[in-house]
Amino acid sequence: MSQDLQDRIQRSFDAQGLMATLGARLQHVQAGEVHIALPFSRHLSQQMGFLHAGAVTSIVDSACGYAALTQAPAGMEVVTAEFKINLMRPGIGQRFLAIGQVQNAGRLLTVCTGEVRAYAGEAEEAFKVIALMQATIVNVPA
Repeated sequence: MSQDLQDRIQRSFDAQGLMATLGARLQHVQAGEVHIALPFSRHLSQQMGFLHAGAVTSIVDSACGYAALTQAPAGMEVVTAEFKINLMRPGIGQRFLAIGQVQNAGRLLTVCTGEVRAYAGEAEEAFKVIALMQATIVNVPA
């Protein structure tokens, strides 16, 4: 993957007001895969103190979208056409990681899968998957 594409994805991510509001950051970009990190904040919690499903969904939708952008033809942007999310566990953790992966990239549509991991501490191997997503991303003229 070219440095120009990585820079383009970083600029696009930095321009997203929602990601800035949530406190999310782009952690990893490679061809067909993007990771977005989110620290827990009580400002993002629901009434029982868990990370709100809206925050979970937002970071994994963006991870899938940017993963799709790594595979999009030159001169194209991406938008989400649809997604399905399974919220499998409460959003309990100190930090969260959304991973978006391209499963099939076509000329117009890209199908991605995503997961959100919850971490109680700093150990990278100690996480629980709290959500799974399948998304269809559409290539549109930039």
